[in-house]
Amino acid sequence: MDLFAKTIEQQKLLDQIKKLQPEFQHREPELDAFGSFPFQNITELKKINYHLLTVPKEFGGQGFGLYEYILAQEAISEGSGATGLSIGWHVGIVLEYAENRHWHRESADWLMKKIGDGALINTAATESNAGSPLRGALPRTTAVLEGTEWVVNGEKTYTSLSPVLDYIFVTATTDQGEVKTFIIPRDTAGVSIDESWDMLAMRGTASHTLILDNVRIPDSYILKPSDAQATAKGWLLHIPACYIGIAAAARSYAIEFAASYTPASLGNPIAETPNIKQTIGEMELELATARHLLYGTVERYEHAADKTAMEEALNVTKIAVTNAAINIVDKAMKIVGSRALSQSNPMHRHYLNVRAGLYNPPMEDMVKGQLASQAIQLFRSEEN
Repeated sequence: MDLFAKTIEQQKLLDQIKKLQPEFQHREPELDAFGSFPFQNITELKKINYHLLTVPKEFGGQGFGLYEYILAQEAISEGSGATGLSIGWHVGIVLEYAENRHWHRESADWLMKKIGDGALINTAATESNAGSPLRGALPRTTAVLEGTEWVVNGEKTYTSLSPVLDYIFVTATTDQGEVKTFIIPRDTAGVSIDESWDMLAMRGTASHTLILDNVRIPDSYILKPSDAQATAKGWLLHIPACYIGIAAAARSYAIEFAASYTPASLGNPIAETPNIKQTIGEMELELATARHLLYGTVERYEHAADKTAMEEALNVTKIAVTNAAINIVDKAMKIVGSRALSQSNPMHRHYLNVRAGLYNPPMEDMVKGQLASQAIQLFRSEEN
């Protein structure tokens, strides 16, 4: 079962990434360690200009859209989930700008030039014990204007890609009570990274804590107007793409194992037994269904006249595809058996990493709550 490439350009992109997959998979055990990060993988992706995938052509980028991005993200994540999720934030944030053009033009011009020169970006919005920004939490990080400079203080958690970031987009509350997004160059005095990332899953994303201690930046280092909204959020589909990529890797390993493992008591590979065939068939069905949903949503989004109307479809797709990915990995674990939990077996990494998808936005409880409210409201309106 191959990925859904539709054009020659998309197939060329996939072929480039597939050449990298074996080495990505070979390096995966290194990412079990605390404080690890896939430096070589990111370097190799930059060599094929992946960091420029969604940069508009007017800025010297490849100018690809959502479909190519999601294809590529799944393929990268099949090689290394932590690599896929990490680089996905950079490429996706650039795509969000390309679709919405919601940054200050001056900020966009110089940032795109920096990205063209190899710079990597990510947003830092989440804070410890402050609640999720998606649930309405205001930043505790502060920004005070002193003359022609902003002085920024605070801490941000879940800063993925932190070891190689060049520019970090930080949300902060100003002394006027406004929330602004500031462009923080990584090499600015007062910027440091606390290597606090101790999660069991996705260790290789190095999603450490960003420390901002009296960081001074020019008044002009504001990313976008306060009222600027990115109405098009299709790029967040890189999250389910990542986890279905991990599931695809687990599925491939399980099938290879089943086709080659012959217990002495059986005399034939276990793949020939009815129960293993049934489980493989269930994996294949669930993977195909998840991919049809994911890429179908991408196509609907790309052709939608009003992309804001796609929010429900994007949310549902994230939840459904991520849950499908977890189910596929669980089935693959059953095929491989107890050895799947061995530290030397890649399955334990797939098992842990795929569960991280439950905690990436949007959250399942929020989506279910919204769907329930809509259903109840519709029922009441029909009653009246």
